Amino acid sequence: MDRIASALGDGARWRLLELLAERPRSVGELAELTGLRQPQTTKHLRTLAQAGLVTVFPLGQRRVYAIETQPLDAFARRLADLVGIAGAQAGERAVIARYRAAIDAEAALADRDRWADGRRFCFDRVLPADRDVVWRYWVEPDLLGSWWAPSPMTVTDCALEPVPHGRVVLDYRDAEGRRYRSAGEVTAAIVPERLEFRLSVLDPAGAVLFTGHYDLALTMAEAGTHLRLGLTLTDTDTEAVPFIAGIETGWQQVLNNLAAAVGGIEIPGHDSEKEAQS
Repeated sequence: MDRIASALGDGARWRLLELLAERPRSVGELAELTGLRQPQTTKHLRTLAQAGLVTVFPLGQRRVYAIETQPLDAFARRLADLVGIAGAQAGERAVIARYRAAIDAEAALADRDRWADGRRFCFDRVLPADRDVVWRYWVEPDLLGSWWAPSPMTVTDCALEPVPHGRVVLDYRDAEGRRYRSAGEVTAAIVPERLEFRLSVLDPAGAVLFTGHYDLALTMAEAGTHLRLGLTLTDTDTEAVPFIAGIETGWQQVLNNLAAAVGGIEIPGHDSEKEAQS
């Protein structure tokens, strides 16, 4: 495939294939039709032959070339596969486009510090698991780290200690190795029903870009557990634009991660029969 792609990457060779698709032709005829010198034409045809795209027939002193369609069929199928894969991921492209638009919109508003203070977000989900299971995914570091970052971010440290003044930490890095840090503390906890905490996103020097005040409520539902997560912003710095623009999309993604995690993983130490009934 690499050799075929390389051979097709030249405009002159592509034109030669177009002419040979019509019918077999001699080197001289191809040179005349393309406006190339005959040695150039011969060199391009040799490259096409090495890629398996053409076959040469020596006819006395003439050399006639014909196209080979089988490699082109295989290449076309590979391209069709790529188009299909890309089409299946169109939603991710749309997410990126929305994020870019959100950054532009927020940048137009961020003309002073505390520009987004008081902004409120609310997320609701019904998760296919018992409430105790969902709670553990919030407060146990290994389980929390399995979902608490959108793709392609990787959690490097996290903690959410469910006691007043308990530590809250979320550190992660992106695919390029850039690190992001957040820190805060729990303000209230009722096991396994309610969790309130604040979490400040920090810049590389440790200054606060903004603080999120979270209130998590877990209630039992017929299909499992109803999760409601509220988030109110304070301390918003003008440099927080990319982070605040991504809150809506980012939390939708991580809650998708959480739903997949609690619905598909058996937690050690949990009553599996009870989980299956939830």
